[in-house]
Amino acid sequence: MQQPEIQQLLDKSFTDFSEFIGGLSEHRFIVSPEGKWSAGQQLDHLIRSAKPVNKAMSMPRFFLRWFGKPSKPSRSFDEIRDAYRQLLKHGATSTRPYVPPVTEAEQRHTLLKQFDQQKTKMISLTGQWTEEELDRYQLPHPLLGKLTTREVLYFTIYHNYHHLHTLQLREKPEQPWPSQLERVLF
Repeated sequence: MQQPEIQQLLDKSFTDFSEFIGGLSEHRFIVSPEGKWSAGQQLDHLIRSAKPVNKAMSMPRFFLRWFGKPSKPSRSFDEIRDAYRQLLKHGATSTRPYVPPVTEAEQRHTLLKQFDQQKTKMISLTGQWTEEELDRYQLPHPLLGKLTTREVLYFTIYHNYHHLHTLQLREKPEQPWPSQLERVLF
């Protein structure tokens, strides 16, 4: 995948998630059946995940040498997705810095604005990297280890969709929300 396509998919993954979150009721934004993260917490988690990527991509390339040189070519989007799914399948969970606190309904606008800022920054920064640089520098990932910058961007795209899909599965069209909630509570 080349840089323009990565930028386009980043934009789409952030936008699709934002639009879904924006369409939820306040109750659905802050409450989660099954004791999982609420939609608001998932939004906060994605912001927390994007910030270090943007920070690293903003640094002079010289500083990124500290993470070493990649020992192999960048993996494909599908390979990154599959590696992440494998980790989740075997019980991997988010590390402490990325675990969100409880969110309140009043935070939705602010969090969506922060999410959009992270999106805009990431797309812009990606445009400042050459194809060669995306494969030359690597960054640490808390679960996947060191990834090339290209792989980190692939992960970000997939990660946004992973959380969107999780939320969409909760919105079971065949059951209204009160029925789902009642089923969980009683």
